[in-house]
Amino acid sequence: MGGPTYLTFDCYDTLVQYSAGKRACMAILARRKDPAADVDAIVAAQGEAEKALHLGPFQPLRPVLRQSLQQAFAAVGLDYQDADGDALEAAVRFATPFPEVQAALLKLAARYRLVIVSNSEPGIIADNMAAIGAPFHAAITAAEVGAYKPDHRMFAAVLERLGCAREDVVHVAAGFYHDIEPTHALGWRRVWINRGGRPGDPAYGPYDELPDLSGLPELLDA
Repeated sequence: MGGPTYLTFDCYDTLVQYSAGKRACMAILARRKDPAADVDAIVAAQGEAEKALHLGPFQPLRPVLRQSLQQAFAAVGLDYQDADGDALEAAVRFATPFPEVQAALLKLAARYRLVIVSNSEPGIIADNMAAIGAPFHAAITAAEVGAYKPDHRMFAAVLERLGCAREDVVHVAAGFYHDIEPTHALGWRRVWINRGGRPGDPAYGPYDELPDLSGLPELLDA
């Protein structure tokens, strides 16, 4: 049979509600400390700190979450406690899947091998996969590779682990910076899950675009 064998998926904000879960958690934590806390500023500062930590010497996701939250709280004058980091990790570990994800993946699993490629670590991604409830063939995480997407080493590790060529894979992701851009450079076929209706960038085309996963089986059948 022609066509790809593997569908590789980013997990966070593609399959599960990573950003929304973190935001809700940070809002609760911050307002316990200060009812007038600027949640938007905290969320923005945590995101920037997380990105900067990804670009520095490699650390697994759990310390990255804790350090980025500590920096975000410090930026707005809030104290940080270890329990705050525990709560943020739990928000990521038990992030809610998007409503259409399980049904779409179960349909796709009848034809393709499903693989997660995530800026996570094995212990956390295992809980994410359990929540999604689909039959994944494999998961490749940043902690195993020692690098975070968009580093090309993550995608090289995918092909090595699966023992396949790029033509055997379609990569599906919501992250433009973390996924669509690097896989463009590597010549992979890509599907951008544009849940927020954001403008794309033709410089990184061609790529397919969908608002969620519900249309992915039909797209791949076309």
